Amino acid sequence: MPRPVANRNFSQELGIIVASQRTRRPVVGIPTQTLQSLGGVSSAIPPSWVMSQRYIVTLANAGALPLMIPLVDDDTLRGIYDSLDAVFLPGGADIDARTYGEDPHHKSDTTDRERDRVEVALAKWAIEDDKPVLGVCRGLQLINVAAGGTLYQDLAEEFPGSIKHDYFPFAHEPYARDYLAHEVSVAEGTRLAQFVGAGALKVNSMHHQGIRALGRGLVATAAAPDGLIEGLEGENGSYLVAVQWHPEALTDSCYHSRELFSDFIDAGSAYKMAHG
Repeated sequence: MPRPVANRNFSQELGIIVASQRTRRPVVGIPTQTLQSLGGVSSAIPPSWVMSQRYIVTLANAGALPLMIPLVDDDTLRGIYDSLDAVFLPGGADIDARTYGEDPHHKSDTTDRERDRVEVALAKWAIEDDKPVLGVCRGLQLINVAAGGTLYQDLAEEFPGSIKHDYFPFAHEPYARDYLAHEVSVAEGTRLAQFVGAGALKVNSMHHQGIRALGRGLVATAAAPDGLIEGLEGENGSYLVAVQWHPEALTDSCYHSRELFSDFIDAGSAYKMAHG
């Protein structure tokens, strides 16, 4: 008679389940920025690459394996990119106007040209490969620039009729990062509307730049009351989504914000399974 197979105990079964879940988690790349580009950081401090913990924790909680990407040479960067299942483009320093062929405005803040170079490359590669991309705040602007679009370098001076968008949590303007500053109108039939709903949505707002000319292959999905584009997606059906606000600061209180990240991670998981 064949020997009976010993039953696995509960711990073994749980270990197998956990290992299976871990292997299905998509690797999501998150570009860094140079510490000195944040402003107020002494040049005497050795250059460092940094990124907000909030992005990392939010993506991990949504099911990703976050991977911080240093601002390395193109060959090394391509090797890192090839190991990713999705790309997340976070907020941060202003994009240098020379990246989209303009002279810097006097209201432009500290920039990080190496970060611009790395993120434009990542965005272009991901768009070409239909690899999922999610951008927030600067990330939306970066995607637009990578697609050939341009930006208002300071909304208050360059965008007639602009509402206030710069609700920064600084000492002289002590707004909380989750302060819901204004509404946006989400367009029907868009991917964004699938999980936040079409129509009015209250959002936080921490930016002074924004989309001027929309890039090629992009579709506007949300707009502020002054008409500024605050959401976009790709027109070819691949996962390319970006918002001008900061949903990572709203996940504790807003179900829709958690859904945005869950949808992105699901897209990354699907890419991983299809290309693994």
